[in-house]
Amino acid sequence: MLAAENGLKGDPRLQAISDAIRVVPHFPKPGIMFQDITTLLLDHKAFKDTVDIFVDRYRDMDISVVAGVEARGFMFGPSIALAIGAKFVPLRKPRKLPGEVIAEAYDLEYGSDCLEMHVGAVQPGERVIVIDDLVATGGTLSAAIRLLERVGAQVVECACVIGLREVKGQRRLNGKPLYILVEPREIDGCY
Repeated sequence: MLAAENGLKGDPRLQAISDAIRVVPHFPKPGIMFQDITTLLLDHKAFKDTVDIFVDRYRDMDISVVAGVEARGFMFGPSIALAIGAKFVPLRKPRKLPGEVIAEAYDLEYGSDCLEMHVGAVQPGERVIVIDDLVATGGTLSAAIRLLERVGAQVVECACVIGLREVKGQRRLNGKPLYILVEPREIDGCY
């Protein structure tokens, strides 16, 4: 669900967030319109507004864990976790965490990947939100949900800064709600 359809219709912060995201045509390959959040991070107000909107949404939902997907989920997750009184748990690519890990493999459009989490980082019954910068097919979020549910966590919602109104892979999220701040910006009629 888009934030604009859930109580934030006409909120000028959403337009400012969208405007702060740079679109890089044909990166990393022809036909891709890359949604670059590094420019959002350079805009103090838009970056703060992004975090504030998520904090407002999750503050009273009894969330105990904010799980951030590597690497861009790490840019938003810790600030949200601190503000709502939750812990931040990184979901990392293989061989990045030094301790004992639990892993979940998943398929990508052009291959496969894996997310890992420290054993014991999340306890059974903890209420979790999963945060990332962008959702396209839903494959990474789906893997994050499976990983967290394997340890008995309750995934309350997935949250992304950018996503399509109708995520092609939303059915892959096992019925978990998806909260999106803005849709991808277009350049010359392409995403």
